[in-house]
Amino acid sequence: MMKLLYVLLALAIVSMLLLFQPASAPAQQNCHPSYPTVCIAPPPPDLDCSEVPYRNFAVVGADPHRFDGDKDGVGCEA
Repeated sequence: MMKLLYVLLALAIVSMLLLFQPASAPAQQNCHPSYPTVCIAPPPPDLDCSEVPYRNFAVVGADPHRFDGDKDGVGCEA
């Protein structure tokens, strides 16, 4: 009888933990896919490296802000 009570209590605790988990943070929106590791909005406006808080981030594809001047796949190299 005691064992059944412990099992039921454990199931109740697990159920409560699953029900009351904090919501995951919403995905950042309006991030340009050319900068997959950081969230930078597409132009306009056209941004310069001095206007974003990121350095040495991945750049793929179009690079509309021209953060990767030497086209090596790294934007705003420090």
